[in-house]
Amino acid sequence: MTGALTVDALIDDPDLHVIVCCGSGGVGKTTTAAAIAVRAAERGRKTVVLTIDPARRLAQALGLRELGNTPREVEVDGFEPKGNLSAMMLDMRRTFDDMVLAHAGPKRAQEVLANPFYKTISSSFSGTQEYMAMEKLGQLASEGRWDLIVVDTPPSRSALDFLDAPQRMSSALDGRMIRLLSAPARGGGWGVRKVVGAGLMLFAKAVSTIVGGQMLADASAFVQAFDSMFGGFKQRARKTYELLRSSGTSFVVVAAPEPDALREASYFVERLESESVPISGLVVNRTHPVLAGLPAAKAIAAADNLEARGDAPLAAAVLRLHADRVAVHERERRLLARFTKAHPNVPAVSVPAMPSDVHDLTGLRTIGERLAGSPDD
Repeated sequence: MTGALTVDALIDDPDLHVIVCCGSGGVGKTTTAAAIAVRAAERGRKTVVLTIDPARRLAQALGLRELGNTPREVEVDGFEPKGNLSAMMLDMRRTFDDMVLAHAGPKRAQEVLANPFYKTISSSFSGTQEYMAMEKLGQLASEGRWDLIVVDTPPSRSALDFLDAPQRMSSALDGRMIRLLSAPARGGGWGVRKVVGAGLMLFAKAVSTIVGGQMLADASAFVQAFDSMFGGFKQRARKTYELLRSSGTSFVVVAAPEPDALREASYFVERLESESVPISGLVVNRTHPVLAGLPAAKAIAAADNLEARGDAPLAAAVLRLHADRVAVHERERRLLARFTKAHPNVPAVSVPAMPSDVHDLTGLRTIGERLAGSPDD
């Protein structure tokens, strides 16, 4: 059996400045990230939590009406941490706009922001959400206001799009098609057209046939206006890429005790290890520990006996519920054992299912306490 993930030791480490919670959708990443952030603040760290979840559950759980694209300090009754806690929710389009405004001149920025092609890619280009999450993480880290940044990553079937985003976005914007679109601006316009000659014209004609002449014109105008930002864009992508692999960052993989979720978690771990990314461990949410030591077979036999005698129907029902719970627990334990056998060096902690959804600070504290506990036997 693998060792236990010790969340308190993780958040108390003064050399650790970024915790990234990753995993597939619907496994409780947002709740886990929020619980870690609350516990870190209460243990004395200046903490900010960045969520990608548009459902606003984090704001509600923290007692806030809403979260914006800039960190907002959490100030609610009953919350007096030794450190402090701020929270924010990524606004992908706003982050992209802010990046353009910060790194292009006023005239260039307005050209980019007004371009129809930009309006499309800033909200729907593949990988934009992941890259903007990385952009925001880089901004938060560079400000130096917090001891600890906790990141709730976008759900993704392809697992580590978040990790790949800086490289993929940089490569996409520096690819052959982009260079062709930006060639007129980079070479003084007509001169480059003359050098490229018929090849560029055939390329433009072919693309315009597929996507439409106006879209091609918008794309070319966007890239030409965006051209002056390429260097800064790539530099920030590289810095964020390095931050994710530094000793001051660690990943927490979050899963549910289900075959698909643990299979995804296994893929995450393998990919992180192959990239030499530091992994703190695995959080398995919504487990079902057994509250009594009575084996399922004995519980069923006792229920059968009571029902045969016509005695204590409520007790018989409770015994059958207990037997069902034991069966679920054993299934979950086998699944986790399979994961830990494949990844013996990844510590784990199990968080039992709550009676209801976590919707307030008390619930987040309870999750934090369970994260600081031991995994189920």
